[in-house]
Amino acid sequence: MSDGARARPGSAPPGLPEGPVSAAGVGIPPQPARGAASWLPGLWVVRHYQRAWLAKDVVAGLVLSALLVPAGMGYATASGLPAVTGLYATIVPLVAYAVFGPSRIMVLGPDSGLAALVAAAVVDLSAGDPERAVSLASLLAILTGLLCIGAGFARAGFLTDLLSKPVRVGYMNGIALTVVVSQAPKLLGFSVSATGVVDGVAGAVQGIGEGRVKVEALAIGGASLALILGLRALVPKLPGVLFAVILATVAVALLGYEERISVVGPVPRGVPLPALPDVSLSDAGKLVVAAVGIALVSFADTSVLSRTYAGRAGYRVDPNRELIGLGIANLAGGFFRGFPVSSSSSRTPVAESAGSKTQLTGVVGALVIVLLLVAAPGLIRHMPTAALAAVVIAAVVRLFDFRALAVFFRVRRSDFVLSMLAFLAVASLGVIPGIAVAVGVSLLDFVRRAWWPHDAVLGRAEGVKGYHDVTRYPDARQVPGLLLYRWDAPLFFANADTFRGRILDNVDGARERVRWVVVAAEPLTDVDTTAAEMIQELDGELAARGVELAFAELKDPVKDRLHRYGLKAKIGHDFFFPTLGVAVKAYLERNRVIWVDWEHGDGG
Repeated sequence: MSDGARARPGSAPPGLPEGPVSAAGVGIPPQPARGAASWLPGLWVVRHYQRAWLAKDVVAGLVLSALLVPAGMGYATASGLPAVTGLYATIVPLVAYAVFGPSRIMVLGPDSGLAALVAAAVVDLSAGDPERAVSLASLLAILTGLLCIGAGFARAGFLTDLLSKPVRVGYMNGIALTVVVSQAPKLLGFSVSATGVVDGVAGAVQGIGEGRVKVEALAIGGASLALILGLRALVPKLPGVLFAVILATVAVALLGYEERISVVGPVPRGVPLPALPDVSLSDAGKLVVAAVGIALVSFADTSVLSRTYAGRAGYRVDPNRELIGLGIANLAGGFFRGFPVSSSSSRTPVAESAGSKTQLTGVVGALVIVLLLVAAPGLIRHMPTAALAAVVIAAVVRLFDFRALAVFFRVRRSDFVLSMLAFLAVASLGVIPGIAVAVGVSLLDFVRRAWWPHDAVLGRAEGVKGYHDVTRYPDARQVPGLLLYRWDAPLFFANADTFRGRILDNVDGARERVRWVVVAAEPLTDVDTTAAEMIQELDGELAARGVELAFAELKDPVKDRLHRYGLKAKIGHDFFFPTLGVAVKAYLERNRVIWVDWEHGDGG
């Protein structure tokens, strides 16, 4: 879904208007979770296909094909590949996903969000050889497909959670900037050999300074971009991409610009036969890291779009089967001179709005492209690359999510910082290293939040049931000699010493001598061996101060773990309480402390 804006929490993905449930898929029984039918969703749909859907699926496929051709070719050039490979990368994945993909309306194909990733992986290795670039990109698709299939069988659909929302916004903004910088020179009539923002800007400035700008290309590319953006804003239902590309192609042919500006040129008639990419094993090793990043990004986007459409249509999608379907689509495309593909948040809504009911829509779109390549490949030979650059730029402009950045800045500055770090990593280091940094930043952010979590000393606030943070309720009263302490995170090796230090600081800094420390342990979801050793040491340090350590509201699995560690026996079984109220009552009784509770009027 990278060729549209990002989905925001609580809303439909971009290009997907919120509204009534779609009729797509209605009338098809739920797909079995096991058996042969569970692995072939497309055949399950065929078995229950209704004749009334046929005309709608065919019409939707014809409408969709008008967008598949220019978009596919544009994203191919943005990936550093011959434009026609965008058509190859569209045909086979659409058919493969129609059979193996669980979503009944999803459109797969070349994607603007992956273009920079593919270019970063293959451009330098290809050393300017278009055939080698195609072979490398095909191998990259195969590796991506194998990774997705393997992850699906390993039930690793949860791995997309490694990328938090702020980090995803940051790296997508970085990818969008990278693509815009890479395509801007083509809009001006020349090309720049660069895969990063810094090199791209430097190359563009140098090209302009050297007078390489071609007025004809700028006029056609600029007009195409203005037409696409204008129609998108004023009449969004009209296919601005199609109009822009057709008008640009006609203008080049009529004005005889094919010798003066870059065009697609002759397109081989027919479709490629299946074959292994002509590359070495050493090349495969160099592409593995890129394939991991592409697999992660493409599945993250595809899973969001797939779940959204499935929910609107009234059926469910297994994320692991989605991984397998995406993987098979990429694997199949790699054997037909394709390159990595993902879901599309601009083409999928086109299919839906045109009346698509099932995967047959994608198959029809693929067949139209095959017909074009077999019967009339000459129709696209005059298509200017400046217009294709305009198509890509118009798509990636929607990737920029400044609204989310504003929200992060307003509600949580740390998320804003994380998003900007991911953005700067992609923009400065390049897309592939930037993705690795983005994942690392997500994981470090998780560790940071667990390392220094929120904690609280609790007291009884007038008029509020229970015990609450005394910093939020300054008038809350604390039971004399009792420290009620809450730690809002699991206890593990990284934060164990922080937990110990904060408790000791509260005990030593108390206005009156503390007799008991009761840990309000409901937020504790785990205690590892390092933390268990710390608790034992803490118990001894508190005992030396004449203080008893107790726990209340421990979850049973955590309590069982402490029992296996031997801590229940060490601390004392009678110092583990089911609730804070019971713990307070036990403290008052055992220490003969007088305490008037506003709620009960007694020591409870």
